[in-house]
Amino acid sequence: MELVAPAGSLAALKAALHAGADAVYLGLRNATNARNFAGLNFTEADIRAGVALARQMGRKVLFAINTFAQAGRNAAWREAVDAAHDWGADAVIMADAGLMAYARDRYPDLRLHLSVQGSATHADAIALMHEQFGIQRVVLPRVLTVAEIGRIVEAVPVEIEVFGFGSLCVMAEGRCLLSSYATGDSPNNKGVCSPAHAVRWTEQAGHLEARLNGILIDSYAPGEPAGYPTLCKGRFEVDGEADHVLEEPASLNAVGLLPRLAEMGVAAIKIEGRQRSPAYVSQVVATLRAAIDSACAAPSRFAARPEWMSALARHAEGTQVTQGAFDRPWK
Repeated sequence: MELVAPAGSLAALKAALHAGADAVYLGLRNATNARNFAGLNFTEADIRAGVALARQMGRKVLFAINTFAQAGRNAAWREAVDAAHDWGADAVIMADAGLMAYARDRYPDLRLHLSVQGSATHADAIALMHEQFGIQRVVLPRVLTVAEIGRIVEAVPVEIEVFGFGSLCVMAEGRCLLSSYATGDSPNNKGVCSPAHAVRWTEQAGHLEARLNGILIDSYAPGEPAGYPTLCKGRFEVDGEADHVLEEPASLNAVGLLPRLAEMGVAAIKIEGRQRSPAYVSQVVATLRAAIDSACAAPSRFAARPEWMSALARHAEGTQVTQGAFDRPWK
């Protein structure tokens, strides 16, 4: 299985490649990118340097143009596709059907991957995207069980990519409205859950308060680790108790499922985290590289090693890991 790693900067790209990633995915510094955080992403010079390094090492660079084009501004999204082609993308990752049609018609040799933002959760949707736009891979949303993934692999004519590690989302990707409710911006149209202009940190009575467009998202006690404020992972008072109402911060960890995913024909394992540091990228990629190699070399004897799980736990959001929707024993 191919290991696909996040790159939010040139330093992270280099870290991913040197740690053993088969491919990296990156985005531009604009709203075409669903991780359009301030201070992240690539200049043209960075992209050219990253592509050159990947070529030298025999690896791939995937361009995420995975938000939905805004009315009257679709030229910016088309220009991003043009740039990806001109700068040597091995594939573009997209969700917008109109943009996929543009890429298909203008660059018939450019490989298309359907983004997780496309929210394709069943075989018919994936087959339609293949028929209409020629997509060659789909990134599945993190709402499917392993059994459901297996049925999709058998039924569709394209490669399947699934998430193996990283932050979880309470939504079916591509359908988030929470942040747009609070700020008017969302990952679907501006490329960021909590836009920097709406985030405020203040101290009140010794507690650190996080607000999103004036809405109190969380309050942290002295010394308590503070995460980046998103509405879905905030703590709110309900019936007199303050807790995570929508989603408790946790990271997906599918290491224990790697032999099953490989056996059913999953083509690629994806790591979430373009907003994370080069150190995160390096350590998580190295751990997943070792685990995938072990799972593919001797699947019947595979076991998740304690040192792998310990290494990944150190990078978990909220210091917790789960197999998430891949394994729903309550169902």
